[in-house]
Amino acid sequence: MSKYNSWPLMAVLTIFSSCMDKGNKSTSNLPANNPFLTASSLPYQAPAFDKIKDADFKPALQAGMKRWLEEISEIADNPDVPTFENTLVAMEKSGQLYNRANNVFNLLTGANTTPELQKLQEEIAPEQAATEDAIYLNSKLFKRVEAIYNNRAGLKLDAESDRLVAYYYERFELAGAKLSDADKAAMKKLNGEEASLTAKFTNQVLAANKAGSVTVDNKAQLAGLAQSEIDGLAQNAKTNKLDGKWLISLQNTTQQPLLQSLTDRSLREKLFNASWTRAEKSDSNDTRKSIVRIAQIRAEKAKLMGFANYAVWKLKDQMAKTPEAVNEFLAKLSSAATAKAKAEAVDIQKLIDQQKGGFKLQPWDWNFYAEQVRKQRYNLDNNEVKPYFELNNVLENGVFYAATQLYGITFKERHDLPLYQKDVRSFEVFDKDGSSLGLFYCDYFKRDNKQGGAWMNNMVGQSKLLGTKPVIYNVCNFNKPSAGQPALISFSDVITMFHEFGHGLHGLFANQQYPSLSSPNTARDFVEFPSQFNENWAMYPGVFKHYAVHYQTKAPMPQALVDKIKKAATFNQGYALTEALAAAELDLQWHTLDANAGLQDVDKFELAALKKTNFYLPQVPPRYRSSYFLHIWSNGYAAGYYAYAWTQMLDHDAFAWFQENGGLTRANGQRFRDMILSRGNTIEYGKMYRDFRGHNPDITPLLKSQGLLPQ
Repeated sequence: MSKYNSWPLMAVLTIFSSCMDKGNKSTSNLPANNPFLTASSLPYQAPAFDKIKDADFKPALQAGMKRWLEEISEIADNPDVPTFENTLVAMEKSGQLYNRANNVFNLLTGANTTPELQKLQEEIAPEQAATEDAIYLNSKLFKRVEAIYNNRAGLKLDAESDRLVAYYYERFELAGAKLSDADKAAMKKLNGEEASLTAKFTNQVLAANKAGSVTVDNKAQLAGLAQSEIDGLAQNAKTNKLDGKWLISLQNTTQQPLLQSLTDRSLREKLFNASWTRAEKSDSNDTRKSIVRIAQIRAEKAKLMGFANYAVWKLKDQMAKTPEAVNEFLAKLSSAATAKAKAEAVDIQKLIDQQKGGFKLQPWDWNFYAEQVRKQRYNLDNNEVKPYFELNNVLENGVFYAATQLYGITFKERHDLPLYQKDVRSFEVFDKDGSSLGLFYCDYFKRDNKQGGAWMNNMVGQSKLLGTKPVIYNVCNFNKPSAGQPALISFSDVITMFHEFGHGLHGLFANQQYPSLSSPNTARDFVEFPSQFNENWAMYPGVFKHYAVHYQTKAPMPQALVDKIKKAATFNQGYALTEALAAAELDLQWHTLDANAGLQDVDKFELAALKKTNFYLPQVPPRYRSSYFLHIWSNGYAAGYYAYAWTQMLDHDAFAWFQENGGLTRANGQRFRDMILSRGNTIEYGKMYRDFRGHNPDITPLLKSQGLLPQ
C-alpha cells in the first residue's frame, strides 16, 4: 500500500521537502535548534532523527502552515499578469517548512507513534484541513490558475509543464474552487470536522488493535505453531509485562496469520472474534460513531459539489473515471470469485466431516482447514517453506537482486544515518552508471505503536525544480523473532516485501521537474500497479533460486518443493479474491450513500451492502470490516479500494508483455522504467499504459492467474 494522498489534496505538496525557505516571515517563532527550521544537512536531506523530539512538531507544523499561507497570499495578491512561473511554479516552491515537518510527522504517527504524537495528530488535523482549504478555495488564486489554464494553448509549454497546468486546474475545481462563498464556508466546516474524525479514527483503531490482543495462559493451546512462533509470542507478552504468558497481537486484516496453524478451535474462535469486534466494544476505541459521521460528511460534501455521491466526485481524476466503470470491472470478477470460494468451502467442509469435526465451517476454521487441504492436495506445508525465507536474505538476495537484474541499480547499507527505531535499516541506492538515486529505509517488524498493514511513502520527494532526490521508506508488520533467532517469514510476507518495494521503485525512479507530478504521486487505481507488478519477480525462477535458500544449510529450496508452491499458486484464490472484492464493494456502498440517507447503523449497513452486492458469504468475511477499514476512513482510499483489483489487471497484463518478450532482462526492465516507473503523473494513465502495452488493459491474464480461467 502506498500512503500517498492520505490528505486528499494537501498531500500532493506535503510529501516533498527541499532546501531552506525563502524569507523568514513565519519561522521567527521557531527556536534556532528546531530540526525542521532548515533543510537537514544529512545526505539527501534525510531526517536527523537523533535531533528530532516530539515537542518539535507542533511549533514546526504551525509555523510551516502559517508561512505556507503567507507564500500563497503573495502569489494570489501578485499585481502582475498571472504567468506559469509567477503562479504555478511559485506554488510548487511553496510550503517547504511545513513539508519537512509533516513528512516526518506522518512517518512517525504511522510507524512509531507516541501518546504525545497521537494527541497532536487529532489536535492538528483541523488546522491542516483549514490550510488546504485556504489554498484550494482561494478565489483570487483560482482566478490566476484559471487564466493560465484558459490561455495554455498559447503558452507553448513543454509537455510536463502543460500537464501541470491541467493538473492544478482540475485540483482546484474538484476541491470546490467554483463554489459560492456560502458553499465554500460549508465545505470548510465539513472538511475540518472530517479531518478531526479521521485522525480520531486512526488512533482508535491503533488502540483497539492493542487492546484486542489475545493473551494465552496455557502453552498447550498454542499447538500447531512452530517453536520460533511460540517464543515470539512469549517475548511479546514479556514486553507487555505479561511474563509467563503468550500474547497474540492483531494485524489490521480480519483474518489473522496464526489462524492457519492453531489446532485449538476455541482459541481460533477467540482470536477471530477479537479481530472481528476489536473496534465495536462500546468503549473509547469503538469507531462506529466516527465512521458513520465521516460517511455522512463525505456525502454532504459531494452534494455541495453537485455530484450524486462521493464516489462520482472522487473517481473523476482516477484511471477508471466513474463508479459505473468500476462496477463493470468488478462484475467481471465477482461471480467467478464467489463461485470458486463456494466450491472451496465445499472441499473444506468435506475434510471437516471426514475428521468427524461435527460442526459447520466458520470463518475461524477456514485458513486452518484450507491449509490441511493444501497439504493433502499439494503436499505443501508452510512450516516446511519458511526456513528458506530468512528476511534479510529475501531483502538483499531477492528484492534487491531482482531490481539489479531489471534496472541495473545497486544498494549499499548506510550505518552512519540516524534511525527512528532500532530495527530500521537504511540503504543508499545507486543507478546503473554509479550515480546516486536516493535512500531507502525499511522497517519490517510489528510493534504496538505501529499501524497495521504495510505501506510506502517518502520522507523527501524527487523534484528537479527543488533539487531533491527521493528518500523512501517501506513499513511492514512481520512477527519479530525472539532474541538470537532468525526472522523466518511466510511466502505471503515475501510477496509483501516485493510489493512494497515496487512502490519504492516508483519513487526512486521519479524523474520529474515538478513535485506535484513526481512518481509515485499518481491516482489510486494506478499507484498500486508498480507495486503489484513487482510481486511477479518473487517467483520468477532466476530470482527465486537466488534467495530461496535454507537459512542454516544454505542449500537452495528443492525443486520438488518449488513445484509444490507453483502448483498451489491458485489454491484458495476464490477465498482471497472474494474477501478483497467484498471489501471493495463495501467501500463503494459507503461512498455511494445519498446526502439525505442519514446516519447509518454500521452493522446493519455492512450486512445489507454485502447481500446487495452478492458478497455475503458467512464463511468469507470481507478483508476489512467497516469499523477497522483504515484504507477508506483514514489512508486515502475512500471509494478507491477497488484499486487493488484494478491494478492487478494492469500488473498481470504487463507481466504478460514481459513473458512475451523474453522475461527478466535489462532491456525489458529499462523499457518499463522509462515508460511507466519514471513517468509520474505526466501523461494520462490510459495512454501511458497503452504506450507500454500496445492495447488497453486485458483482464484475461488476471483471471488466469487466479485460476478463474484455464491456464
